[in-house]
Amino acid sequence: MDTLDRRNARAPRVTAAMVAARAGVSTATVSLVANGKTQGRVSDDNISRVRTAIAELGYVVDSIGSSLARGVSSIVILVTPDVSNPFFANVIAGVRESLGSEYQLLLSVTDAGESPQADDVRKLLALRPAGLLVGAPSAQFLEDLSAAGPLVLLDAPGLESFAPSVNLDVAQGARQLARHLASLGHRRAAYVDGVTGTTTFQLRREAFLEEASRCGLSVADGHIVSTSIDVGAAAAAFADAWPEWQREGVTAVVCGTDTHAYGVLQEARVEGVRIPEELAVAGFDDLPYSATSNPGLTTVHLPATPLGRKAGEQLKGLMEGLPLDEPHVTLESTLVVRGSTAPS
Repeated sequence: MDTLDRRNARAPRVTAAMVAARAGVSTATVSLVANGKTQGRVSDDNISRVRTAIAELGYVVDSIGSSLARGVSSIVILVTPDVSNPFFANVIAGVRESLGSEYQLLLSVTDAGESPQADDVRKLLALRPAGLLVGAPSAQFLEDLSAAGPLVLLDAPGLESFAPSVNLDVAQGARQLARHLASLGHRRAAYVDGVTGTTTFQLRREAFLEEASRCGLSVADGHIVSTSIDVGAAAAAFADAWPEWQREGVTAVVCGTDTHAYGVLQEARVEGVRIPEELAVAGFDDLPYSATSNPGLTTVHLPATPLGRKAGEQLKGLMEGLPLDEPHVTLESTLVVRGSTAPS
């Protein structure tokens, strides 16, 4: 066998029986030590010998395999949009915090701007997950999925009939933002939306437009553009639209996410547009960079980590067979005013 063959040759999987033989104990004793269930059942000497054998052989407990033998795994699947978006990274952190080490979190991630496909998720259900979390789904996805077992939805307003849910009151923050801009004297605004087609983006846009209309802040149909959640795409969309918006007196741009707003701020600097003197810019999410950008970004704070944490708590209760005191939870959004908005 040459060097390349030796490198590609796979070492045999270390089994509990191999550890037992090395330590001179039974496989049952190995299982007790490996799973931390030794108290009153395994002597200190045997514990020491098993741990030494585990370290020498590189044994790893096949927790997935053993749990599958019981009919369900310790896996929790989280179906989420583009994981590169810092908002979803914070949601994931909250989920992991609430689930703890007892469960293994498996991500099913779609490409940026694309919705999850039921067929893709169904393939993962063959792992017999203990539970399923789905972020920002569509009704069609949930109908196609028809998943059995514990299920909790995140940021899925209007879809409460499908499963327990933890939602964000995005409309509240959107209305606050419209009133804020109107109070500063802005009368014509534009809106940069996401193209995901999920209900949460529709709600934040509609709530903003309705409140803006009541406040005397006009957003014409031609002043609404949609693009993927990407800084470069948002910058390009703003570059195309800005000359016309400027001629028509637009003095504020509201973005469906902070990521869109970063693109607008970037292109505005390229075009020499002064923020906020000539143009106010605002977003949604309140990502970490929004507080330190120049200028700081006015945005609607959406509690991403608490969203993930509460959803994980709800799912954990379902997986443990506990009744939910509150199957449907809504977390508040709040407006955070920073330097990117100022009087027109």
